[in-house]
Amino acid sequence: MEGDGYKVVFEKGGVYLHTSAKKHQDPDSLIAGVIRVVEKDSDVLLQWVPVEEAGDSTQILFAKKDVSGGDACTSEEEPTFDPGYEPDWAVISTVRPQPRHSEPTRGAEPSSPRGSWAFSVSLGELKSIRRSKPGLSWAYLVLVTQAGGSLPALHFHRGGTRALLRVLSRYLLLASSPQDSRLYLVFPHDSSALSSSFHHLQLFDQDSSNVVSRFLQDPYSTTFGGFSRVTNFFRGALQPHPEGASPDLPPPPDDEPEPGFEVISCVELGPRPAVERAPPVTEEEWAHHVGPEGRLQQVPMLKARIFSGGLSPGLRREAWKFLLGYLSWEGSAEEHKAHVRKKTDEYFRMKLQWKSVSPEQERRNSLLHGYRSLIERDVSRTDRTNKFYEGPENPGLGLLNDILLTYCMYHFDLGYVQGMSDLLSPILYVIQNEVDAFWCFCGFMELVHGNFEESQETMKRQLGQLLLLLRVLDPSLCDFLDSQDSGSLCFCFRWLLIWFKREFPFPDVLRLWEVLWTGLPGPNLHLLVACAILDMERDTLMLSGFGSNEILKHINELTMKLSVEDVLTRAEALYRQLTACPELPHNVQEVLGLVPPTEPHSPSPPASPLPLSPTRAPPAPPPPEDTAPQPDSSLEILPEEEEEEGEEEESVKS
Repeated sequence: MEGDGYKVVFEKGGVYLHTSAKKHQDPDSLIAGVIRVVEKDSDVLLQWVPVEEAGDSTQILFAKKDVSGGDACTSEEEPTFDPGYEPDWAVISTVRPQPRHSEPTRGAEPSSPRGSWAFSVSLGELKSIRRSKPGLSWAYLVLVTQAGGSLPALHFHRGGTRALLRVLSRYLLLASSPQDSRLYLVFPHDSSALSSSFHHLQLFDQDSSNVVSRFLQDPYSTTFGGFSRVTNFFRGALQPHPEGASPDLPPPPDDEPEPGFEVISCVELGPRPAVERAPPVTEEEWAHHVGPEGRLQQVPMLKARIFSGGLSPGLRREAWKFLLGYLSWEGSAEEHKAHVRKKTDEYFRMKLQWKSVSPEQERRNSLLHGYRSLIERDVSRTDRTNKFYEGPENPGLGLLNDILLTYCMYHFDLGYVQGMSDLLSPILYVIQNEVDAFWCFCGFMELVHGNFEESQETMKRQLGQLLLLLRVLDPSLCDFLDSQDSGSLCFCFRWLLIWFKREFPFPDVLRLWEVLWTGLPGPNLHLLVACAILDMERDTLMLSGFGSNEILKHINELTMKLSVEDVLTRAEALYRQLTACPELPHNVQEVLGLVPPTEPHSPSPPASPLPLSPTRAPPAPPPPEDTAPQPDSSLEILPEEEEEEGEEEESVKS
């Protein structure tokens, strides 16, 4: 619908007004209509008209509330309607149509009861926009004007709140209130006005919590009402002018955190670069990096090679000990042997703690008994199709059980949580030594143990970061997922929890993990791996018209059908595409590790999440008084490791 000085830039049907305060609306109280954003002359209008008046809405104007009482439309005899939400947002009697002086074309008569609800308001008149709480049957928006009145609550029976906000953000700046994540404050695209608003609201106060903090406190509502919102932001609006800038203007986003609210930038990403994976690092290539005294040389170059190509299978047993922090990249061969002897003794001491518990003692120790039962149940069904673990009397199952129970002694606060056996299984398969596998597993858990905490704060934070990355990479996909009640990305939970262990074939998991353990090109490559999978499936998801159940079903059916090389190639390409953007939002830069976090992590107790750091080794306890290994008749070591340890003992005696 376009005419002289009149252009419709957005239109959405199925937008209803609920004119009854009853919880269950009867058909007469529901008024179906169309919401439009219209460019008219030099102004931009937001219009809603009932379906019978959808043919002509150009003459509908917004009538401000007349506090003097002179306007007949504000008569006290006119009843007010409360849609049943918060009373302060349910004032919908302040909107009245202005009588028309021309005959309407196509539609209801001006005196039509339904037509009396139509309104049109300039975007400059808006003060705030409030979104509905998650979980309601229909999403709605309540728009408040500068005069203090509210427009009728707009109920989107067919979705579209996000699309409308996206269009509005072309003309306005929308910032989430620090006091209420569902309330968007409306500002014009004017840097001085925005600065004044920031100062008034104290949005940059250091005591304010950022969007991640709000997400941790209330993940459900913040996921739908905070992270998944769409607010276009032009970077120049926050940057001071070169000359004559207001002293109250905040620094640019790169220099100053933005706690209390989150403005998601609408950035133009450049073309996605082509990426080619390299061949795996071979044993010969690794040997070239071994210098005098067995010290590794040119470690950054070696890590870069592992990132770009992975490791050959025969090299993993040695290289994984370095990647997981069990052995130091800077240590000599003799230092490594001494370290292994110390860690072997330490492992035996912890294992003896639970093996020396009698059945009577265990009956009075419900925690240990619960761990043992859960571990036995999980071990019995972990990778049983793998030849290394198949069969009822397989010694590998006993090793899994013993290592996991010993980890409960190592990390009392965390203990055992379902899913840990999935992380240990590939490590034991590659290392094939109980002691070494235990300490490599501890190194892996240093990276991900926050995933298994009861509070699930680390998982919530990662899902929020994943949504943030996906919002920048593919806003259309985010809009689609949100329209299908899948905007929280909960279907990615298992991916992040156990690092895609059940999504790829077993050999591909080994390749994926060793690449992620390098910590390159940034600390959260696993989030880009998730983005890569979603990017590969975007057309299938969006063009097939999947609902939330179908989306979840489709994601689950991807198990064992993905190519790890294709996913890693795409993940690296996404990283390069993001980092090449000169106006990448600061919060995205933080996720990618391009800038330090605005709120550094403070020292935390053992049960709190640790920053991803593949070179972080488990803290070594004080050396025991007796360094000789303690014999353990129940210890099961694979044959080749028995010979290896025997050689080590003889070298010590000599």
